Amino acid sequence: MIIDKYEHTKEGYNPYLITPTWQVAQLNHAPEEELEAIERLDIHHKTDEAFFLVEGKAVLIAAKLDQDDIKYDLQLMKPGITYNIRKDVWHNIAMYKGSKVLIIEDANTHLPLPDGDYEFHYLNEDEKKDLHQQVNQLLNN
Repeated sequence: MIIDKYEHTKEGYNPYLITPTWQVAQLNHAPEEELEAIERLDIHHKTDEAFFLVEGKAVLIAAKLDQDDIKYDLQLMKPGITYNIRKDVWHNIAMYKGSKVLIIEDANTHLPLPDGDYEFHYLNEDEKKDLHQQVNQLLNN
């Protein structure tokens, strides 16, 4: 066969098509991906990261951090639309049961700095509360 086939059926994150420069991963719902479990935001300083909702319900979270303030930009994802998080944008994703998301990113994104491309911002209790309120408001509109 000359066509490769990839499938990820378990919970969580699985990069499965990896080239020297980019990778495709699938993120399936897992308890740690639910809104209430989000503890941090990620940032990539060198590359963008694309997200594609395959099925289910998910909210893509982007954020701008200023001194002691976070401004969230939330997007209720729709199947069939590719969403891009540009480099140097804090982000995460809140997933709901049955959700599956494809992620296309640089192959070295998840290596530790300086070879890799990420760092974390851990949310304090007020930042978590604000995020939960804004996501729930988005879902209820």
